[in-house]
Amino acid sequence: MKGAKARLAKTTSIPFPNPYVQLLLTSFKESAFDETLSPTFKGKWRTEVFSKEKEHPLDVEIGTGNGLFFSHKASTEKDRLFLGIEAKYKPLIQAIKKALEDSPGGDWFKILRYNAYQISDLFEEDEINNVYIHHPDPWPKKKHWKHRLLQSEFMESLFKLQKKNSFVDFKTDSEDYFDWTLKKWENSPYEVTRFTRDLHNSEWEPENFITHFEKIFLKKKQPIFYLRAEKK
Repeated sequence: MKGAKARLAKTTSIPFPNPYVQLLLTSFKESAFDETLSPTFKGKWRTEVFSKEKEHPLDVEIGTGNGLFFSHKASTEKDRLFLGIEAKYKPLIQAIKKALEDSPGGDWFKILRYNAYQISDLFEEDEINNVYIHHPDPWPKKKHWKHRLLQSEFMESLFKLQKKNSFVDFKTDSEDYFDWTLKKWENSPYEVTRFTRDLHNSEWEPENFITHFEKIFLKKKQPIFYLRAEKK
């Protein structure tokens, strides 16, 4: 695969690793896994990584960014296991560092470096519960739409990986991306159960956590688009 869907370069093969790469391999190696180690836990996240039973809830955030939501969820839902997926080193380290600062000694959350396009490398069918996708790259130019994460193929793969009665929460500041994906959600195996073009003036606003990107766009008086798709 080329472009955004290409597999990530191996962390251990980087000739001149920057401080964030070094931290992934040293200080945070118990809480953050690189792209080589992560797939080895496929089908075994609960039992081998978290030492929990197979039915324990396991949620996933795709694209943690600087980790505000990742840390918030980790600190407020300690009864659920939580995995973050992030491809870039700096936000990955920022996210796990903040989560550990907010929840010292926390052993119910981990973060991993991986390309979300290949999410099927990481999980078996029916292995994960709820999934959160907040403000993915909208790739606004039409010639770049092929790089968007939320393709029909991706949705079908993700659906198989989730347990029954789980959901995907999707937020974006891009109306174009939202409308483009909406057609795909409606033609996917999922059922869209929440939908709004202005999250902060909707019935779901009270339960919403404002992410870093949301703060930026709210200051600009720009609405946030949101939907929930469920696997019934």
